[in-house]
Amino acid sequence: MKNIILHINKAFDHRIRLGIMSVLMVNDYADFKTLKELLGATDGNLASHAKSLEKAGFLKVEKQFISRKPNTKYYATQLGKNEFKKHINALEKLIKKN
Repeated sequence: MKNIILHINKAFDHRIRLGIMSVLMVNDYADFKTLKELLGATDGNLASHAKSLEKAGFLKVEKQFISRKPNTKYYATQLGKNEFKKHINALEKLIKKN
């Protein structure tokens, strides 16, 4: 049991971060507007959680302008994908133990 808990990553313990990574695991990328709508997050809340994941090396951010409007796309890095898989596997093992 103790070994399972070691693989639960604190970076994914908030519902917004968990949601961001879940969306990016099944999509090549997601833009800010899409993530905001899917997760029901505010601009500031989404931006701060995305920044935390970016600092951890789990997200790559691409900013550009489309028709003079800012567009931010998020991609999961390979490190992010690997760590998220470990996190989900640990949660599944924890649930199955009980």
